[in-house]
Amino acid sequence: MTETPFPGHDYSDDVAVIKTGDQTILLIGTAHISRRSTDLVRQVIEQERPDSVCIELDEKRFQALSKKQRWENLDFKEIVRNKQLSTLLVNLILASYQKKLGGQLGIMPGTELLTAAKVAEEHGIPINLCDRDVRITLRRAWHATSWWKKGYLLVTLIASLFDTTELDEEKLAELRNEDVLSELMNEIGHALPEAKQVLIDERDIYMAEKIKAAPGKRLVAVVGAGHMQGIRKVIGRDNRARITEIEKIPPVSKAWKVIGWSIPAAILLSLVLIGVRQGAGQAGANLGYWILANGIPAAIGAMIAWANPATILSAFVAAPITSLTPVIGAGYVTAFVQVMTRPPLVREFESVSVDIASVRGWWQNKLLRVFLVFILTGFGSMLGTWVGGYHIFTNLFS
Repeated sequence: MTETPFPGHDYSDDVAVIKTGDQTILLIGTAHISRRSTDLVRQVIEQERPDSVCIELDEKRFQALSKKQRWENLDFKEIVRNKQLSTLLVNLILASYQKKLGGQLGIMPGTELLTAAKVAEEHGIPINLCDRDVRITLRRAWHATSWWKKGYLLVTLIASLFDTTELDEEKLAELRNEDVLSELMNEIGHALPEAKQVLIDERDIYMAEKIKAAPGKRLVAVVGAGHMQGIRKVIGRDNRARITEIEKIPPVSKAWKVIGWSIPAAILLSLVLIGVRQGAGQAGANLGYWILANGIPAAIGAMIAWANPATILSAFVAAPITSLTPVIGAGYVTAFVQVMTRPPLVREFESVSVDIASVRGWWQNKLLRVFLVFILTGFGSMLGTWVGGYHIFTNLFS
């Protein structure tokens, strides 16, 4: 694999020309909220008329970007049922942050990727979506990150909602500078090495292989500038055997399964032993305490989220039961009830990227209120599990 200066046109340092085998790849590094990047993508594709155009998108993200207004096609009940609320929330937070920065420059995030697809279509050039499914990426990143770093990630995501950073094209050009990006990637690697491995390094390998697999000998590939250095580093290697590995979602370890079931098993066994040693009355009293210790905090969480009365009732009923099984949490039960009783409106899906950046917006927007119900009832149920479990174990050994 060799890199050569491009003959005939000067596209600046944002375009690398890579020769690997019999293919010539024009790799364009972009900022997803930059008008200059959008203009550069159009210029390169129109001038070069490549055999294929590769874009840093997966099918889901491409559909979301190209069909922004079709929220009515989103089956939100199915998202809750399939336990994908966390993934959707992370996507909304990231999209909101990019949209906020893009709004400062008068351009929406991902415009350069859509422009690449549009220009390619105009000239009859095949399009190849070369990024890994975002759901796989997020779930692998979450699985690979330690509990302590998970907290760090969550705090960072939440903080990004209220970030007041202002950018202009000059600052974006600075960020695209190779040395600045290398330093940024190194900082991420030191702070969150497991997350960087999944979010950056694995995707560099995945995209490099997908780009090389695209049809044609002359290709244009449009990727975020943060991936430029990594793709250039790995594209000359044969990593096809790794694709299957990095497309898998790791299963929950047996240790966590044992822990997940051992806590409810210990609580149920303790209730039985209390009944044997101290009588059915004491067992019933402890069971009643368990119900109240779980149900009340979960119901209060739903109240704080301004949930529907039916949702509040479901929180009280579900929490004592779901706390005794790791299969489903109270948050998912109450979120589903909230969606059924107070379904979000289309306009609330459309305004979510703005509402998510304000505290008031979380309570006014019915979509965000579902997330509040999910988070606060889940937290209330978790708190109740510890309080109720402590009370039962204390009575067993007293």
